[in-house]
Amino acid sequence: MSVTLFGVLAVGFMMTMYALESRGRLYIFLFAVGCVLSSAYGFAIGAWPFGVVEGLWTLIALRRWRVAK
Repeated sequence: MSVTLFGVLAVGFMMTMYALESRGRLYIFLFAVGCVLSSAYGFAIGAWPFGVVEGLWTLIALRRWRVAK
């Protein structure tokens, strides 16, 4: 139950930060944090492809954060 709750919160946070990215760099960074949390959730439930893809999204988001004005 607690892993499911963590997953719902992680993915919900990630999606919310993605929706708010246009407001500034902070939200891009927070989206990356959400991706890390979602990746951890994927690995915790044994869905390693999900964990890997979310890990890649983390790298993409961090790059976008770094180059954003």
